[in-house]
Amino acid sequence: MLESALIFLLAVLLLRHLMWSFPAQKPVDYSHAPAFDPRTHLNGPLTCDGVIFGPAGRVVSRFTARMEGEWQGDQGVLREWFHYDSGTEQARVWHLHLAADGSLQAKAEDVIGAGSGHVTGSAMGLRYRIRLAPGAGGHVLSVVDWMYLVPGGTLVNRSQFRKFGLKVAELVATIRPAT
Repeated sequence: MLESALIFLLAVLLLRHLMWSFPAQKPVDYSHAPAFDPRTHLNGPLTCDGVIFGPAGRVVSRFTARMEGEWQGDQGVLREWFHYDSGTEQARVWHLHLAADGSLQAKAEDVIGAGSGHVTGSAMGLRYRIRLAPGAGGHVLSVVDWMYLVPGGTLVNRSQFRKFGLKVAELVATIRPAT
């Protein structure tokens, strides 16, 4: 009896994770909202502020970033310069391709292969695998990354990082045009 109840509980938890959790979002969930266009909203000089939560849900790092987006048609380059509260700095260059159907391909030096995603309505979802810097352990993590356009043109970015299916970190940030 106890074994059956435990199996049922595990099945319910797995179903909850697959059907209703953050990674289960789909672009169609946001198709009714105002249009997020990366060629517009990730273009020019941008400012980013955010926090990173550890596996226990507590803030483990804070950061600011300066970003610069440049698009030529459906090909974009997004340069990022991060400054963490620890004093660490990090740079990343994303190479983006936005197809006519809203699908997105994203490459960066620390991304394994290419990330893939989709832009629909007010949101953009992207999945990829990233290799952390050696100073951060060099781990390879699976990332689910979403950006949501909110009134006024600010983007809210939420990313979850997983290792062996377990959430090890979460990032929440805002991205807005630099002033």
